[in-house]
Order: sequence, then structure tokens, then C-alpha cells
Amino acid sequence: MVFGEKLKSERTKQGWSQEELAEKLFVSRQSVSKWENGQNYPSIEIIIKISDLFGITIDELLKSDEELTKTVIKTSKQLAYPRMKFLFDVLVSIGLVVLVIKLVVLVLNKVTTLDITLYGGSFFWNFGSLILMVVGGIGSGMMKEKYKQD
Repeated sequence: MVFGEKLKSERTKQGWSQEELAEKLFVSRQSVSKWENGQNYPSIEIIIKISDLFGITIDELLKSDEELTKTVIKTSKQLAYPRMKFLFDVLVSIGLVVLVIKLVVLVLNKVTTLDITLYGGSFFWNFGSLILMVVGGIGSGMMKEKYKQD
């Protein structure tokens, strides 16, 4: 039995309309209709709510439909990637900030009589932003590719 049929069967056993089930799951009636007709699948959070609501195991719901199982596995893998991608995006941002600070200090030193010194060594200020942006960009790109593959 596929997920949509199982959902409809359990819903009708309870004597609930699609509207009533939708209210219990905090979704629209149209979402319930699409799930029952096999046009769409719920998120893992909704699957857990459905499992609790009908007193059936998640395993029963997932094993009833191979496509749903694949969708849930894909979704769970995708949840990990945004965190790593965010880390690499932060590295790129830090690199940009370091570059902007260096450029602002250089311009201020040329245009004004100020003599601002950048502490941390010339290697950091000359290559730090480049290294951060390259590492962040490569890492972010790798996460994006991994996200597409899975």
C-alpha cells in the first residue's frame, strides 16, 4: 500500500474529513488531498505527526511507499549541508571584511595625514582575505555540488 492510500485509509478509519486531518496537522486541506492522491509528500515533521496521530510507526508509513522513503532520506541529508555551507559562506564574508578594512586603511593613509597601522603582520593583511575567500568559495561550491548529487 502506498503512502497516500495508507493515509486515506487511516483517516477514514477515524471518520475524519481531509479538512479535519489538515487542522490536526496544521496544514491545508489541499496538502492532505495531494498526499492522498500521490501528487506530493509531507515533510518528515508531518510524517512524525501523522504517525503519532494514528498510532502507527513511522516505519509502517515509510515502508508503504518507496518513493516517500527516498524523499525522506534525501531531505534528511539536505538538512546537514546548509550548516556546512553556512560555515564556508561565513569564511568568504570574513575574507571580504578583512579586504575592505585593508582597502579603507590604505585609502585613509593616502588621502589623509593619518598613519593607521594594521597589526597582525603583512602576510595576514596581504593574503589573509584571499585565503579565506578562496577556501570559503571552494568549500561552499563543494557543498552545493554535494547537495545536488544527493
